[in-house]
Amino acid sequence: MNIISNLWPWPWWGVMVFINIFNIIFCLKFFRESSRAPDGQTTYLRWMRFMGLTFTLVALYRSVFVSRYLYQYAWFDTLANSSLIIRTFAWAAELSFAGLIAFAMLRFNKDMPKNNRGDSHLLSQYERHAPWALITCIFLAQFFATGGLITKSRLLFAIEESLWSLGFFSILPLAIMQFRRAFQWGQKSQSPGRSMLRTFCIVNLGWCLIYCTYALIYHLPTEYWATAFEQLETGIPPIRTDISAVIDAFYIVNVNHSYADWGFGFVLWHSAYFSVCVWLAIFLMRAPRYRH
Repeated sequence: MNIISNLWPWPWWGVMVFINIFNIIFCLKFFRESSRAPDGQTTYLRWMRFMGLTFTLVALYRSVFVSRYLYQYAWFDTLANSSLIIRTFAWAAELSFAGLIAFAMLRFNKDMPKNNRGDSHLLSQYERHAPWALITCIFLAQFFATGGLITKSRLLFAIEESLWSLGFFSILPLAIMQFRRAFQWGQKSQSPGRSMLRTFCIVNLGWCLIYCTYALIYHLPTEYWATAFEQLETGIPPIRTDISAVIDAFYIVNVNHSYADWGFGFVLWHSAYFSVCVWLAIFLMRAPRYRH
C-alpha cells in the first residue's frame, strides 16, 4: 500500500493512460486483421470484433477521466468527467465484456460438441444456457449501478457487484467442463486448429477462478456488503430519491486526487479493470474458434 501511495496520483494515472494507449493500438491491429480473415465477415467474428473495440475504447476514456461513482470524485474539472456520462459508457463496455466471454463459450460448444451419450438433459441445458445467464446478470447489474450512482445507495452497488459475481459463478462449472473437454480432445488430436480454443479455455478458467475468489473473499464482504449495512444503520451518506439527484449525477464533478479518499480498494479495482480486463477483451476479440 505504501508503494501505491508513493506513486500517487500522477505517476499512477500516467501509467494507466500509457497502458490503455498501447491497448487501443493493439486492439485496432487485431480489428483489422480479423476483418481480413477468410471467415472475417461471419456474424460471430463481427460481434467479437466490435465488442472488443467498444470495451477497449471505453477503457481508454475511463483511464483518462477517472471517476468514483458514490462521491462523484473526478480526476478533472470537466463535464467529460461526469459520473453519469461515464456510467452510460460503462453500459456498452460491460455488456460487451460479458458478451465476449459468453459468445466465445457458446462458440466452443459448437466447435467442440460433447458426446451426449450418458449426459443428463439438465446438464445439456445448463451448458447451452449458462453463457446467457452471464449476459443477463451483467445486464441487470447495469440498472443497479446506475441507480446507486444517482441515489448514492451502497445497497444498490452491493447488489450490482453481487450480480457480477453470480454471473461468473454461473459459468464457472462450464469453464471447468470446457477446459477438460479441450484437453481430452487435445490428447486424441494434435490438430493446430484447436490450439486457439485450448488457449481460450485456459484463460477463461483462470479468469473465472481469480474473479470468483476475489469477489467471495474480499470484494463483496469487505468492500460492498459491510459498507451497505453501515449506510443503512447510519444514514451516511444520505440516500437521494428526488429528480435533482439525476441532474447532480450528471453535472457535479468533485475533483479529488487524495489517495486516502479514493482508497486501496478502488485503486486495486481500477488498475486491474483497465489493464487485465482489457487484455482479456483484446484476446477474445480475435474470436476463439476451431480453425480448419
